[in-house]
Amino acid sequence: MTLSLPPEHSARRYAQALLSSLGSARAPSVPPQHPAVAAAHCGLLALSGDENAASQLCPAPLAAAADGVLAALKALAPDHQLADVRGAQLITERAAIFAHQRRGRVSAGGSCRVLDCKDGAIAVNLARDDDWDLLPAWLQREVPQNWEALTQAARDFIMHDLVEDGRLLGLAVAPVVPPPSRPPPWCAGALPQIKAEPRARAPRVLDLSSLWAGPLCSHLLLRCGADVVKLESTQRPDGARRGPPDFFALMNAGKRSVALDFASRQGRAELQALIARADIVIEASRPRALRQLGVDAEALIRARPDLTWISLTGYGRGEPQENWIAYGDDAGVASGLSFLMRRCYGQPWIVGDAIADPFTGLHAALAAWAGWRAGGGGLLALSLVDVLRHVIGFEAPADAAGWRARAQQWSQLVENVETCAPHARAAYGCAPALNQHRAQVWADWGVAC
Repeated sequence: MTLSLPPEHSARRYAQALLSSLGSARAPSVPPQHPAVAAAHCGLLALSGDENAASQLCPAPLAAAADGVLAALKALAPDHQLADVRGAQLITERAAIFAHQRRGRVSAGGSCRVLDCKDGAIAVNLARDDDWDLLPAWLQREVPQNWEALTQAARDFIMHDLVEDGRLLGLAVAPVVPPPSRPPPWCAGALPQIKAEPRARAPRVLDLSSLWAGPLCSHLLLRCGADVVKLESTQRPDGARRGPPDFFALMNAGKRSVALDFASRQGRAELQALIARADIVIEASRPRALRQLGVDAEALIRARPDLTWISLTGYGRGEPQENWIAYGDDAGVASGLSFLMRRCYGQPWIVGDAIADPFTGLHAALAAWAGWRAGGGGLLALSLVDVLRHVIGFEAPADAAGWRARAQQWSQLVENVETCAPHARAAYGCAPALNQHRAQVWADWGVAC
């Protein structure tokens, strides 16, 4: 599409496109706002660009798309359940709680960096302490465990060699590449087609995910009236519990907590029992890891047509991509955002804060609720990278010149608009303690002790 389309209605058009893909003719309610102004007001503009210079606007309509997907969910949800929530705010509120700021080629959280190679650039996200131990195997040489040494070493390698070898070792590595000319669907699999009338009862949601994307999805379902059980491992609870309590509460307050020992036969049997009683299951694990627990999503869907299974991955299901590691920042690079920043401003800056996570959570909530409204959505697979590629491709300019023209026009527009810092909502109550509601859930869901 071209720049001639009125940008003030971009969020409404995105919402309508999502609803149409789900078989809904509902008219979303979205106040008109230019995508650039939306980015300035929600704090996204403040999070993008050189840390020592003025912020720079990403020319993809990210804030507008976030408003659009939430508007689509509001159109399907019970009246007024999400009236106080704005989609664009959801993509920056973690940065507000963590006090993150833009850092150019470095992610706001600091674990991801864009590094130059012989023929391009890559993003590498060393989010786990033991990721550093993999550097000698990755680079085939001893390298001091610091970013300066890694930055220097990366210049000796071909971009795709580093990406391929890093993925084989389990590192989150992504090339700085353009977004695809034809964006992928935002959800793999046959999208559910919504029935005219809402269902009489609220769904039971079993959330096996952690950190941000999956918990945001189940948080929004909770706000729509769902009964959400947050299921964690007794050995490895949600890593967000170790972070700022305000963020964990924001994502998980109001949910009921159950923890299981997945290494035990009893724990795996209890997992199967909970899945059997859930209407919606949310997970962000590699399919192979779930199968090792005796959980086969495809088989469960065949046995239960009324089940909606939300599968969240970095790059999608199937070999080899289901084994590739991705986090929100490097997935944003893999989708093409840093390439667009380099094309428009000369530097492959990282956009936002773990930007792929909240976008995937928002779209997953829409898919999950649509599956419930359809009487069962089947296996709905969303990947961090493809969700963002879909968003970037919505009403995208036709060529490089179009992207640069848009960046210039939008940047000029926000010169006279206040650039706000990211800001977060208040938590929806108190966060649950680990395994706080086991007995209550067992009784309510009819699980034998």
